[in-house]
Amino acid sequence: MERFFAIAGAVAAMIGVIVGAFGAHGLRDRLTPADLEIFETGVRYHMYHALALFAVAWAASRWPSGATTLAGWLFIVGIVVFSGSLYTLVLTGQRWLGAVTPVGGAALIAGWAALGWAILRS
Repeated sequence: MERFFAIAGAVAAMIGVIVGAFGAHGLRDRLTPADLEIFETGVRYHMYHALALFAVAWAASRWPSGATTLAGWLFIVGIVVFSGSLYTLVLTGQRWLGAVTPVGGAALIAGWAALGWAILRS
């Protein structure tokens, strides 16, 4: 699983850079400052948790467990739901997606809890 999460982290980071560059260069003149800030929040958390996937890969190599694997999957789900809902909200104007964002945030929080638990229980 460590290789899978390392690859997932690399792919997520690559996508984060692409989306961030798109926001900075392609959307700066098209979005309101408030929407640009929302988009940038999505990119920031996307990148934080792409790096967190590398932490999961490292932890899985030292302390393999179900909790470590769970942490990785929670980070992946969190990136898709948290950041993805913010990107989609800004790009489509569908403000109801803001109600979905906390679900992704909860997955990110749970991912950190699972990673901590995996390390503590090792």
